[in-house]
Amino acid sequence: MKKILIISPNFPPVNAADMHRVRQSIGFFRQMGWESTVVAVEPAFIEMSTDPILLETLPADADIIRIPAWKTATTRKFGLGNIGYRSLSAYYKTGNRLLKTGKFDLVYFSTTAFPVMVLGRIWKRKFGVPYIIDMQDPWRNDFYLDKPKNERPPKFWMAYRMDKYMEAYAMKKVDGIISVSEGYPKTLMERYNNIKPEMCSVIPFGGAGIDFEILEKTSLKNNLFKKEDGKINLVYIGRGGHDMNLAVNSIFHALKSGLDKQPELFGKIRLFFVGTSYAADGKGIKTIEPLAEKSGVGQLVSEITDRLPYFEAMKVLKDADLLIIPGSTDTNYTASKLYPYILANKPLLAVFNENSSVVDILDKTRAGVCVIFHNDESPEVCGERVLNALNDLLIRLPFIPDTNWNEFEPYSAREASRRQVDFFNKVTAE
Repeated sequence: MKKILIISPNFPPVNAADMHRVRQSIGFFRQMGWESTVVAVEPAFIEMSTDPILLETLPADADIIRIPAWKTATTRKFGLGNIGYRSLSAYYKTGNRLLKTGKFDLVYFSTTAFPVMVLGRIWKRKFGVPYIIDMQDPWRNDFYLDKPKNERPPKFWMAYRMDKYMEAYAMKKVDGIISVSEGYPKTLMERYNNIKPEMCSVIPFGGAGIDFEILEKTSLKNNLFKKEDGKINLVYIGRGGHDMNLAVNSIFHALKSGLDKQPELFGKIRLFFVGTSYAADGKGIKTIEPLAEKSGVGQLVSEITDRLPYFEAMKVLKDADLLIIPGSTDTNYTASKLYPYILANKPLLAVFNENSSVVDILDKTRAGVCVIFHNDESPEVCGERVLNALNDLLIRLPFIPDTNWNEFEPYSAREASRRQVDFFNKVTAE
């Protein structure tokens, strides 16, 4: 059996989006001939909420090594709060020990804590072990270069310069790229001539049906709304951001038009945006409610910047009358959260760029309605299409989507794991 060393700083019980690929895969890896060791940061050093139920989704015999990290009270004096920087030295020491004493065939970085990825090149030089990088989000992100200062992330220029240097260092010796989107490998191939098409594999996150099986066994409560409160509860759980403004404003334009034309129906709507900020709990800045107020639908919209524990979020999805997902103007954005939405088996409305993979997935699976937008159109124009789709869904409520589960199988966690293993075998055979 081959052995893989997986670097995933955020790992259960930490409730982070970037740990789901590994969380869903390690049980299948063993079945498919790969024994895994996951090195993760101790939850106490991570400024994110936790969900202990996530531990129940891991194999009982999972080999997980927990390491410390520098505390933010120390590193923020130097402007560094990213867990990738804070855990870098501990990863270096732990990785050296494991690779020196163990016979690993591959190192796999699956995280958005990008700084730790530079260790792949260092370990490859020292121990001769190839490494794969999983690109779940852009590392060096050129998307904001031409955006106004108020639309850029905090400390953008400092972070951008560091990311630019570190990405180049890691990518120039990488052995393989796994990505959630076709756009990321394309960008990397344009930047680095050592990266070839055969070195890349596009593998979206899989949908884990076991999560909803576990949810059914819990006594978790939905504390956002009551199911039988006479309202029509619409839910979005996921990040916000200026790149979603076109989709969000289109949704709000549709709500306002619907409220003006059919006040009795649209006046029942309550739209919840949950977990919209990556900031620590209590420190997030609302980016959605101000748009709702400006559009005249503030009374219908509630934004909670804090992330809910994972299974509480799943409970909210199950209790909602209608799920809604706004997309990004970044055409590489794929919304891996789409699969739990589909597995929730609730009416679903997505508003996405015409080139997003979400459009094709929803068309094939028939799990929901997707309104497409073009980046150069106005929210008012797109909003009319959203209004028509939303109105059609509202008058049909309640109903269960006619999802084609055979078409969904390629997006399952098992299939995503199989594709990863195929790629591991390819990389280690070369």
